[in-house]
Amino acid sequence: MESRPPKHPPLDDLVAAVVASYHADARTHHLNSTFLPSRERTIRIIELLRKVLFPGFFDERRLTTKTIEQHVVQWLGELRDLLYEQTREALRYAENKSTGKGDTCTHCDHEAQEATAAFLGRIPELRRLLASDLQAAYDGDPAAASTDEIVFCYPGFDAIFIHRTAHELWKLKVPLLPRIMSEYAHNETGIDIHPGATIGESFFIDHGTGVVVGETTAIGNRVKIYQGVTLGALSTKGGQSWRGRKRHPTIEDDVTIYGGAIILGGETVIGRGSTIGGTVFLTTSVPPGSTVSMKAPELKVSSRSSARSVRVENLPITDYQI
Repeated sequence: MESRPPKHPPLDDLVAAVVASYHADARTHHLNSTFLPSRERTIRIIELLRKVLFPGFFDERRLTTKTIEQHVVQWLGELRDLLYEQTREALRYAENKSTGKGDTCTHCDHEAQEATAAFLGRIPELRRLLASDLQAAYDGDPAAASTDEIVFCYPGFDAIFIHRTAHELWKLKVPLLPRIMSEYAHNETGIDIHPGATIGESFFIDHGTGVVVGETTAIGNRVKIYQGVTLGALSTKGGQSWRGRKRHPTIEDDVTIYGGAIILGGETVIGRGSTIGGTVFLTTSVPPGSTVSMKAPELKVSSRSSARSVRVENLPITDYQI
């Protein structure tokens, strides 16, 4: 004889308790909100851009030079409409948070249209930048059989693609969407690049897992970093008081940073052509052409003009946040 499933008690008390918790803490719900960007539709923007920027790689249909124009028309049309919609929602959301008048924010519609047009106009430049990143990855990794393999398989390249997209929207002062994109990339690749970080041409992240690049980081051209590198902020637990200040390091052109290195502080500059060894912890600048390595019990810093050693046990221990 087939047994019957148990009869569960009513949910009335639990429902009442959960709803009461909503009323008790407004930070954890968005009830009655008219304007809120969609994470799902923002990710759709990324996937449309993936097709536009890398045609033929991520399509179920075979694309040809004869048919590509009609596909681009379709992609750009959907991209324009979706980007305008989500940018408008984000701008009205921000207006609602600051003034409570998101539903009457007519200038938000105009700003969304301008931002959408400006972003779409940057697509050829995005393709140029990503081509330089692609070549840097191929030139810098003898394990890469082809540039096609990098486009398909390399998490570092995928993270850079999403970052360059998010950074364009960040420069256009679009709220929320850039952060949704960067955290999507973080979740997919294990690489955390704040959309505010500025990154030059021919950037290569090898392996990539655990890389963190903070908001005010400035990275020059032809920089290569490995897994576990942190370009973070050095602070005394100041929290929001540090907002808007240069908190993260500057990495000049042609620098290589090996796995596990931690470089902190807004005044820290890694000079052009330097090499930072694995697991090095730096909170001070190094001159151009330096090689920095951790060889216990000394931190050795050498450059073309000088060499110095610092005992590891004498390095200061400082509270920091990334």
